[in-house]
Amino acid sequence: MSLPTTRILITGSQGFIGLNLIRRLETVQNVKTARFGRGDDASLLPELIAGVDAVVHLAGENRPKDERAFEDVNARLTLKLCDAIEQEFDTNGRHVTLILASSIQAESDNPYGRSKLAAEKAVRALTDKTCNPCVVFRLPGVFGKWCRPNYNSVVATFCHNIAHGIAIRVDDPDKKLRLTYIDDVMDTFVVALETAELGFHFAEVDPEYTITLGALAAQLEAFENGRENQHIERVGTGLERALYATYLSHLPKSRFAYDIPVYEDERGVFVEMLKTPDSGQVSFFTAHPGITRGGHYHNTKSEKFLVIKGEALFRFRHILSDETLEIRTSGDRPQVVETIPGWSHDIKNIGSDEMFVILSANEVFDRDRPDTIPSEV
Repeated sequence: MSLPTTRILITGSQGFIGLNLIRRLETVQNVKTARFGRGDDASLLPELIAGVDAVVHLAGENRPKDERAFEDVNARLTLKLCDAIEQEFDTNGRHVTLILASSIQAESDNPYGRSKLAAEKAVRALTDKTCNPCVVFRLPGVFGKWCRPNYNSVVATFCHNIAHGIAIRVDDPDKKLRLTYIDDVMDTFVVALETAELGFHFAEVDPEYTITLGALAAQLEAFENGRENQHIERVGTGLERALYATYLSHLPKSRFAYDIPVYEDERGVFVEMLKTPDSGQVSFFTAHPGITRGGHYHNTKSEKFLVIKGEALFRFRHILSDETLEIRTSGDRPQVVETIPGWSHDIKNIGSDEMFVILSANEVFDRDRPDTIPSEV
């Protein structure tokens, strides 16, 4: 990634979005950040503006004790920032790119929404006077790591409570939420810094998600329950991926690790690590020297075996033709051995040490319909 701007001022640098943006920009070569946070005096802005090429204006109030803070911070601070940028243009003829984090509440007639709309108007007035490059994002609810519970987002509140064993409250399960994930916000901000053009522009974060409050609560509780039943949700893409990362970020250190059931007999142990909604499960097992496991076939189920320690002999027999096959493998040579429907199979530890094997099945084991038919090899 290459930015045309190398010095970037971040207001609201101590907040949720600010902390994430600073960390992101630290990974960009030749980019330096200046910071303006809670408690800093607005009189510092002209000097700060003189030393940067762009500003990402994140400072704002969304849950003040006194509603007058909406006007003071969201509106007046933005106006003072715009005045400092205009002063820099008048003095040195230099544009300073401005990215404003506004809110979808700017469309609402409430104190917070009115203050955000006033901030947008201040930015528009700046571009009318100087044609300064300004990009305004009307953000929906932003969530992700470092999001504060009971302040930034209901997502953070639910994640924190569920992760800490605190009951959550859902008054209106059908209430629709508009959400966007912090990493997507960061990606979009960086693009805006790279491509900002002269004049006033609105921009959006993509993707934006919609979910009901009830569905949100159910999804987060499913993440929590998965630690008990080994079921993992579809967390590889989209909203579920983002929510899962946020849930994990709220786990206390005491819960970074968790136990799972271990089934042990004279042959060794068998452990189910995780179960998926539609792609089976992953397990591992051990076998003592000379022990044979298996001796069955499947009609539809398939399994992938990976020996990670020890030596193994896999035997196969076609249940109709009696055709046979033997495969020797070991932890010294990573190789997946796959079972084939209609072939009985077993695995024997032919080494002198305990054997460890990872097993991935394409379906979760169902005791009522196991698709596991005993058959000697």
